[in-house]
Amino acid sequence: MTFQRLSAGLLASSVLAGCNLAPTYHRPAMPVQNAYPDDAGSKNVKTSQDAANIGWKTFFVDPRLQALVELALRNNRDLRTQAGAIMEAQGQYQVQNASLFPTISTNGTAQYYAPSSTAGFGFAPGLGQNISLLRYYTVGIGFSSYEVDLFGRIRNLTKQQAEEALGSQFNARSVLISTVSQVASTYIQWLADRELLRVTNDTLASQGNTLRLTQMLYDRGETDLLTLHQTQTQVEQAAANQAQYSRQVALDEHALQLLVGAPLPGDLPPPAPFGGQTILSDLPAGLPSDLLANRPDVLAAEHNLRAANANIGAARAAFFPRVTLTASEGVSSLQFRHLFTPGAETWTVSPSVSLPIFTWGQNEGNLRISKARRLQQIANYEKTMQTAFREVSDALTGRETYLQQTQRLKNLVSASQGAYDLAEMRYKAGIDTYLTTLTQQRDLYQAQQSLISVEMARYQNLVTVYRALGGGWTPNTVPTTIAMNGGQTRAGSKSN
Repeated sequence: MTFQRLSAGLLASSVLAGCNLAPTYHRPAMPVQNAYPDDAGSKNVKTSQDAANIGWKTFFVDPRLQALVELALRNNRDLRTQAGAIMEAQGQYQVQNASLFPTISTNGTAQYYAPSSTAGFGFAPGLGQNISLLRYYTVGIGFSSYEVDLFGRIRNLTKQQAEEALGSQFNARSVLISTVSQVASTYIQWLADRELLRVTNDTLASQGNTLRLTQMLYDRGETDLLTLHQTQTQVEQAAANQAQYSRQVALDEHALQLLVGAPLPGDLPPPAPFGGQTILSDLPAGLPSDLLANRPDVLAAEHNLRAANANIGAARAAFFPRVTLTASEGVSSLQFRHLFTPGAETWTVSPSVSLPIFTWGQNEGNLRISKARRLQQIANYEKTMQTAFREVSDALTGRETYLQQTQRLKNLVSASQGAYDLAEMRYKAGIDTYLTTLTQQRDLYQAQQSLISVEMARYQNLVTVYRALGGGWTPNTVPTTIAMNGGQTRAGSKSN
């Protein structure tokens, strides 16, 4: 019997005799309803292109934002941490998977033994000499303590590590999507604060001119002190807001620098106008069941559940006998020159069977632990699904209401502008006091601030919808396959 035949026979018997004691995996039922709430304004219709398959370079059309996202994906420390976690999980799987196969090694030994004078050794007729030193040479190849996986213990531990490695990849995808959305939301915040600063600067310049004119009129006795003080209050309020928004713009830049993971380059493309950062076409929401395939956190939770399910099989296998083998093939001789002759060939096989009898509850405890962990992972999977459902529902509801609120505020700004222009005309004509003009100017400024803030929330909400539906994990749009007229048709395009 050669060593190669022995190894092949042992591996074949292990595969053929092995059984799996892990419980059959069943995906838990969705703990959410089959449709999003009515106030979400979604038709819940499956479309040809899922939001998750729309690349972020397609969704975000602002060149400056695209450059910032690319920098963040290259330098962000959270992503580097997740990359290390993936490598670690893959290494752990590789180590565990190696246990399915015997560790083959070769060795050679030379033993020299000097017997005592009373050991019974003396003249060796066959060798024609006195034995004062014993020599023994061996060279061989083999494996030791290889466990034959009859009951699936090692295979289930390997499956557990494989599922955990897959889960780490989806965790990394979640961090990637989160990084993309955080950069986009912070960038929109920066643009909004710049808009607020611009409106404040325009208002402050207008009010400053009015204050100088009012001061001249007061000096000539053509207006009273109350009007002068009222004008001053408007100027001071706008100046305070100017300092606030200047500070906020700087803080937004600091936040972007942290997300990008490096100082912001000076050669970034100019930003697109506020509101032109994303495609404004409506994103398809699909059905809640689509989250099972599109949300990386849901997929990661399911892989963790599969890992816990496999661990039960390993815990159950501990109750059954464990068979280990040690085998080797090689040559041995008392004389080195005869070591590699045909007559020096030798081989050994040492099977061993271990059957647990008294473990004092250790195996029972490990089985209870594995079952408890599966229950925890089931609850975690259901909670992750519920969280995903709520995030999408909230984002869709916000999308509808922000559209309505933005339109109303645009109407308010238009009406406030008209009221301010009319009040200024009446003041110049001597019909009203300047207090009416100041009031209308303050109302216009507040309406402009409110409109910018709501528009910012609306654009950020669109980013939230994109993220909540699982979008942002790939830079380019992924082509999808849809059924059409009984056949398969390619849909979607890949952006450049």
